[in-house]
Amino acid sequence: MCGRTACTLVPNELSRAARYRDRTGQPHRPRWKDGDKDKYRPSYNKSPQSFSPVLLSKRHFNKDAPVDECVLAAMRWGLVPAWFRENDPSKMQYNTSNCRSESLLEKKSYKDPLLKGQRCVILADGFYEWRRTEKEKQPFFIYFPQSQGGQVPSQQNAQKTKSDQSLDQGEVSPSLTIVRSKFVNLCQSSSSVHSSSCLQSDQDDSDWTGWRLLTIAGLFDSWTPPCGGETLYTYTVITVDSSPNLQGIHDRMPAVLDGEDEVRRWLDFGEVKSLEAMKLLQPKSSLTFHPVSSLVNNSRNNSPECLQPVDPTVKKTVQPTASSKMMMSWLKTASPTKRKNPDEDTSVKAPEEKSAAEKQTKPAGPLQQWLLGSGSSKKPRT
Repeated sequence: MCGRTACTLVPNELSRAARYRDRTGQPHRPRWKDGDKDKYRPSYNKSPQSFSPVLLSKRHFNKDAPVDECVLAAMRWGLVPAWFRENDPSKMQYNTSNCRSESLLEKKSYKDPLLKGQRCVILADGFYEWRRTEKEKQPFFIYFPQSQGGQVPSQQNAQKTKSDQSLDQGEVSPSLTIVRSKFVNLCQSSSSVHSSSCLQSDQDDSDWTGWRLLTIAGLFDSWTPPCGGETLYTYTVITVDSSPNLQGIHDRMPAVLDGEDEVRRWLDFGEVKSLEAMKLLQPKSSLTFHPVSSLVNNSRNNSPECLQPVDPTVKKTVQPTASSKMMMSWLKTASPTKRKNPDEDTSVKAPEEKSAAEKQTKPAGPLQQWLLGSGSSKKPRT
């Protein structure tokens, strides 16, 4: 399932990268819904409960707007149904970050917004997924194939490459260094765009030549606290069975919309009714991926290293810290007479001494275990 994404573009870049076409085929650049530009924060490691950029029909906010006119909004990940009666959305008893396409019409939380046409497109650089093995979980970053200049890659990129096959088998791809080089170059190119983006006007309608955004089908709802207050807009990611080239990582994937026509049809709830739109929810083989560092496992880690390709067969040697070296040195050199021997006879000791000896024979507490295990095999805290 999809539980982590990355979206690193700043608001002005997102507006340029999210260009869409109306019913007549005319391209448009979406503007941000009032106030939402300030709610969104770019992130290399975005998790549920954070605010993400979504594209949706402007008609949802302005009944006089054309239904095929789109707007950008910042919505919280994790759908809160309009009928939820608690005053605190965090008190929901179930997870609504994802919803299965097969059960959209079975669960009220998703059926209501679907039949009301409350469809949206979640925008992201890509998403993370973990491949489980017997010993550990290897994270992967999954995204649309990219090309310099922002052009859409040809159909041949939808086919499974030898590099993908090698990764599916847990082996080292011989071209992984090439993939890494291309990806780092794209990141550097994107960073140069970021540095100048603050100087760009909201009216800059030049063609977007940066990273091609992943477009994911979702549903949204609006919830107002029963006691009154600001309306909260939230969304859920729709998932489907994985495509053949991703099954080696996970059996589910987000419902990706590939191309401007699919995006338009999913959002145009006036022309495309719900049951017809659901036909767009199919596994897509047009995605590519690469392994990334376990740094992404912790949602608090938010840096470019989360996205960068790694070689999963190369194990990093963890260097002990200065403090752990000092502690190990002390444990080795401290007088042994100051530390109780767990095997010594305590039957004739005074009650106070016996109690102290028993404490020494108990398993080490968390802090002591950490101190004793803080050698070269201890993983650093991130």
